[in-house]
Amino acid sequence: MRIIWFRVRVALKGRGGDKGMSTSEYAMGTIAACAFAAVLYKVVTSEVVSTALQSTIGKALDVPF
Repeated sequence: MRIIWFRVRVALKGRGGDKGMSTSEYAMGTIAACAFAAVLYKVVTSEVVSTALQSTIGKALDVPF
């Protein structure tokens, strides 16, 4: 088992310069997150989802205790 860990450590040792994301990777991540948020907003504010939420809330409030 020690030999395997030694080989993995040696193989990864040369990758020390890649410690984090670059500015372009942050920009692409931000753009992707904004696009996902826009699609999610459109879905949640659509008529079908709004009607379903209102129906579910209405049924929950009409439950007798």
